[in-house]
Amino acid sequence: MIPRTIFTEEHEQFRTSVRRFLENEAVPFHHQWEQEGQVSRELWLKAGELGMLAPMTPEAYGGLELDYRYNAIVDEEIALLGLTGIGFGLHSDIGVPYIVNFGSEEQKQEYLPRCISGEIITAIAMTEPGAGSDLQGIRTTAVKDGDDYIINGSKTFITNGQMADLVIVVAKTDPTAGARGTSLFLIEAGTAGFEKGQNLHKLGMKAQDTSELFFNDVRVPKTALLGEEGKGFIYLMQELPQERLNIAINAVGSMQGVMTQTIAYVKERQAFGKSVATFQNTQFTLADLDAKLSMMQVYIDRCLELHINKRFDAVEAAKAKLVSTELQGELIDACLQLHGGYGYMWEYPVGRAFVDARVQRIYGGTNEIMKLIIGRDLIKDD
Repeated sequence: MIPRTIFTEEHEQFRTSVRRFLENEAVPFHHQWEQEGQVSRELWLKAGELGMLAPMTPEAYGGLELDYRYNAIVDEEIALLGLTGIGFGLHSDIGVPYIVNFGSEEQKQEYLPRCISGEIITAIAMTEPGAGSDLQGIRTTAVKDGDDYIINGSKTFITNGQMADLVIVVAKTDPTAGARGTSLFLIEAGTAGFEKGQNLHKLGMKAQDTSELFFNDVRVPKTALLGEEGKGFIYLMQELPQERLNIAINAVGSMQGVMTQTIAYVKERQAFGKSVATFQNTQFTLADLDAKLSMMQVYIDRCLELHINKRFDAVEAAKAKLVSTELQGELIDACLQLHGGYGYMWEYPVGRAFVDARVQRIYGGTNEIMKLIIGRDLIKDD
């Protein structure tokens, strides 16, 4: 593997502490969390104590004010260990940045310190039963009533949905204005009329809580509005590149973990009186996968570099999400095949990685949407 140059010594020291934490506090319990459908709250609080949650948050609100590479390290280590149930990435890379970038001073003071400590877990409610990747097609409404807004609608497939204490809700404040009629609201769990549905039973990512959310005449004050009314779609577009980079980082981390496990397995596995690793088919398969993975790691590291230098745009994010998740599916499928029948057993990490990876091509905007974004950019007039 080509040596990585994106991280400094300080970053690698942080990585060591993150990996030690996950090995001690998450790996032994992940099977239990898969049975329960969510991780423990204690894990969030312990991670907060170590500075693993929202490390980019400004010091003024109790954060470490670090660069996005620290987020990336947490994402990578979780993916490497196959701990897909841990929703730190959704919280730190997606949820909290909306408050940091668009929240009022009062909202920042109220929520950010507890987001950093793990006392508040965030979720973002975009997807609806009738509107997935089409964010302009949402039907949840927020109607002004004096100094309040009344919110009605439903959301689905919401990551961290069961555990969330604070949800960023995408709603239409002007259904006739298209994208310009979209706004964001901060709604706390327990608000009258806001209900969480059951934890959804998914194909994979079984330790990750994912829920439907229902809003029935939820009354919130105008101070719950995040940013300016009517600018929600603009805010979503600004934040989606980081979300898609997060997905790509997870894809590469997962692939690295699966490759390491597979190489160890084929060295130990015996067939026809010798190690499976000695067969030419095994070596050719692994060689092909390793070459592709090496190129992908270099590419995503370059994307990470562009992002921390504020030069990573929506088109490049679409490319990174598309190619990394497609390769993730290809690589894990091939590695599962090298495991033979054991790869189909749930106790083997490659089997869980196989089903966990499938959703990567769907959330954050389907890969078909990524192709549309890239294609439209290619044929636009200069």
